Amino acid sequence: MDSMNDRKKAFEKKFAHDAEMVFKAEARRNRALAEWIGEKWGLTAAEAEAYGVTLIGADMKEAGDDDVIQKVLADAAERDATIDEAELRAKSEELLTAAKAGLMEEES
Repeated sequence: MDSMNDRKKAFEKKFAHDAEMVFKAEARRNRALAEWIGEKWGLTAAEAEAYGVTLIGADMKEAGDDDVIQKVLADAAERDATIDEAELRAKSEELLTAAKAGLMEEES
């Protein structure tokens, strides 16, 4: 019986760890995405950092990346800035992969 409880606790611990790592990777991706967007839109470093925080908040609205993508597209429209959705999605994936790799490297 103890081995079952131990396995259950280990599984719960791994699940919590994995969820935390996903959150951290997405937050890093969103900050990096804000820096990339900031360069395109001519934002200062402070403005890009603040925008990164808004992207992290937007990412919590629904599962997946569409909430972030839609926010950036809406913000671009408000600024009369053009941003290609396909390029945005590709950059988002690239930055997420880099964020995950960075976290994995830190853990080892």
